[in-house]
Amino acid sequence: MKRLATAVAALAIVLAGCQAKKPEPVVNGPGKEQARKYVIGMSQCNRGEPWRVQMDTDIAEAAKAHQELTVLFKDAQNKAEMQQSHVREFIQQKVDLIIISPKEARPLTKPVEEAMDANIPVIVLDRKVEGDKYTCFIGADNVKIGREAGKYLVEQLGGKGDIVELKGLMTSTPGQERHNGFMEGIAGSQIKIVFDADCQWLEPYAQREMKSALSRFPKIDAVYGHNDPSAHGAYLAARQEGKGREKTIKFIGIDALPHEGVRYVKDGLLTATFQYPTGGREAIATALKIFKGETVEKTITLGTRIFTKDDAETGGKPL
Repeated sequence: MKRLATAVAALAIVLAGCQAKKPEPVVNGPGKEQARKYVIGMSQCNRGEPWRVQMDTDIAEAAKAHQELTVLFKDAQNKAEMQQSHVREFIQQKVDLIIISPKEARPLTKPVEEAMDANIPVIVLDRKVEGDKYTCFIGADNVKIGREAGKYLVEQLGGKGDIVELKGLMTSTPGQERHNGFMEGIAGSQIKIVFDADCQWLEPYAQREMKSALSRFPKIDAVYGHNDPSAHGAYLAARQEGKGREKTIKFIGIDALPHEGVRYVKDGLLTATFQYPTGGREAIATALKIFKGETVEKTITLGTRIFTKDDAETGGKPL
């Protein structure tokens, strides 16, 4: 009596740099081969932000085109401890690859290292971890985006003015880099930041902080929001004040989702928004390369565009 012999080969250890060994196919009977199946664990830090919902959507849509891929999504609900647990659950499940967009760098560094030690490739998306013990980082240049936002406001304000900066989570690398870049962009001008607050990327927090700024400063020339929800929250606060100040303040944001930041620009609520791609599609493309045993770059830097009233309808302008 013939027995059905099945041999399943595990995904090989990622070699030095980002080289992965091509896995062997699943053999089903003499001379018969079926496609290797892969499970990807996606650890999202917070689906309470529209941009992060879009990231998950981009990953899911890109994966749909490849029947061999299954993606398991987890939402850490803006809690680093929960995200640590999620990564470790993926390790226990022995997924073939992990994609993570960390809430913060330091708390997620160790779990990512543990995944690598377990021979599970890790793609770090959008926000960085400390060190370089991961397979690939994918993200846009936040320092450049912040710098371009600063230069844009210098131009718009004629080199002088009072600014409100509504920051993202400042324990995350994008928040730090968008601030540092902005300071580079306004260096040498007479623009000064009269009020700033860590709004943790959340529109309600930004709206609350902007109300405080409006009550303290009768003159505000512009708002630099580290993301579009923050800039939009600031606009709403200015409009709700009832003094027409939303018409005298320039509101600048980052992300440029078509249904969010770009629409706000088209509607005249924001003066400009700078694109920050989610990297979701690029993450799946990179995962496929790793599964095929191809070498991938350690860092993949995504491009950016600026959207203003003049070019929002035509796709913005590359920077």
